[in-house]
Order: sequence, then C-alpha cells, then structure tokens
Amino acid sequence: MEANRGQNGIQQLLAAEQDAQHIVNAARNAKMARLKQAKEEAEKEIAEYRVQVEYEFKKKVAESSGYSGANVKRLETETDAKINHLKNEAARISHDVVQMLLKNVTTVRN
Repeated sequence: MEANRGQNGIQQLLAAEQDAQHIVNAARNAKMARLKQAKEEAEKEIAEYRVQVEYEFKKKVAESSGYSGANVKRLETETDAKINHLKNEAARISHDVVQMLLKNVTTVRN
C-alpha cells in the first residue's frame, strides 16, 4: 500500500509539474501576445504622430513661403527707401565734403 501511495504521490507530483508547466507556458504566451499588442499600438501611435508632425511642418512651410512674396516686396521697399535716403544725404553734404577736401589738399603745412 505504501508503494501505491508512493507511486500515487509521484504521479501527483508529475501531474502538478505538468500543470505548472502549462500555467507557465500560458503566462509566457500571454506576455508575448501583450508585448506584441503593445508594440503594434506603439507603432500605430508613432505613425499617427509622424503624420501629424509632417502635416504641421508642411503647413508652416506653406505659410512661410506664402508670405515670402510679401516679405520680399517689403524688403525691396525698405531697401529702396534707405538707398534714396543715403543718396539725398550724400547730395546734401557732397559740396561741403568737396570744399573740405580741397582746403586740406591745397593747404601747405610746415
């Protein structure tokens, strides 16, 4: 009878070990499935974020290039105004500068 109980105990241990192995395998498979699902979700979120960032980038590029014509026109106007101002100032003081140069060139110092 003790041999039966010993044999029975071994059978129970083997069955328990197999059950434990099935539980471990099921847990491992569940973990792998969850990791795969998490990876897929992350890739989906990354793709959505990438689309959003590209859209915003293209929008900003379009906005900045749309205004570049106006910026160029404004800069040309400002540049022309500054050039005209410099020409007027040069014309206004050129006679005085020529007189000063003539005076310094023709004056002899010892």
